[in-house]
Amino acid sequence: MRLCFLVEEQYRHDGMPLEVIRQLRAWGHQVDVVWPGRSLIRISEAIRAGSHDAWVLKTVSGGPGLTLLEAAASVGLTTVNDVRAIRGVRDKALAAVIARSKGLPVPVTYAAARPEEFAEIDAAEFPLVVKPADGSSGRAVRLVASPDRLAAPGGPEGPDGATGGLLIAQPYVPNSGTDLKVYSVAGELFATERRSPLHPAHAVRERQVPLTPEIARIAAEMGEVFGLDLYGVDILRGPDGPVVVDINDFPSFRQVPDAVARVSGAVLRLAADGGGKPVPDLAPEAAAPFTAPSVPPPARSAASIGGGR
Repeated sequence: MRLCFLVEEQYRHDGMPLEVIRQLRAWGHQVDVVWPGRSLIRISEAIRAGSHDAWVLKTVSGGPGLTLLEAAASVGLTTVNDVRAIRGVRDKALAAVIARSKGLPVPVTYAAARPEEFAEIDAAEFPLVVKPADGSSGRAVRLVASPDRLAAPGGPEGPDGATGGLLIAQPYVPNSGTDLKVYSVAGELFATERRSPLHPAHAVRERQVPLTPEIARIAAEMGEVFGLDLYGVDILRGPDGPVVVDINDFPSFRQVPDAVARVSGAVLRLAADGGGKPVPDLAPEAAAPFTAPSVPPPARSAASIGGGR
C-alpha cells in the first residue's frame, strides 16, 4: 500500500505520526511525506488521482496541510480522517454548535473577536474559559475569573487587542483539575487521565483508566456526529456529570497501549475501506480485535514529496 502523510513543522519531531510512519515502512508499505511548512510542493504533481491509496494529515489548526488534504479529496483520493470531518472539528466554535445541537453535553458557548466583548455575558456565568476558536494543544487557554479580568495581560489578544481570529468562551465547569481524554482508534476507545491546562500546579500522573459506559457512549457519539475515525475527546467530570470541552482529529494517543501499532493498523484498514465511516455516520461498527497487518513484499524506497525529512 502507498500512503502520503502531511506533517506540519510543529510535529516534525513528534512521536505521532513519525513513529507510525516508521512502523508502516517496517511493515513493507511505501510512505511518502509532505512537509507543508518547509518545502516547495509541486501540488499538481503531488496530488494525482491514483498516486496514493490514502492521505493522512497531522497538522495544526489553520495550517496549510488541510488545504492540501482537501485538494487530494477533490480528485477522489481517500483521506484519513475524512477531510469534511476534520474541517468540522478544527473550528471550535463550529464544533461546539454541532455537538450541542445533537444533544451532546457541551457547555453554552459564546464567540467574539475581542476578549473584552465577553463582558456582556452575565457575571453569574463567570468564571469563563476563553480560548482561540482555532487553537490546539492548550494554546492560549485561560481561566477568567470576572469581567474586569478579560483584558488582563497574558490574554490571547495581540498588542492592539485583536486576536487575528475568533475567540470562544464557555462557563468554567468545576472539576478536580484532572481532564479525561478519550481516544478512538477506528472504533476502539481508550480513556486516559491528564493534568488540566487550567490547573498547571495540580499533580496528575498520566495513565490509562477504566472506561465507563457513559463516557464510552459520549465519546462514540462524538465520533458519529463528526464522522471521525481517529480522534480524541476532552471530557470533564463536573458536578452534574460529564461535559465535553474539546475534540481533536489525529491526537497524540498518549497512554494508549501499543499506540503506534494500533494507529498504524487502523490507518491501513481505513485506507483499504476508502476512509472509514461517512460523514455523518448513523452508528459505529463494533471494533474488531487488533491484529498487525500482514507484510506484503517490500515496496520500493519511500520518497519525501517536496523536500527533505
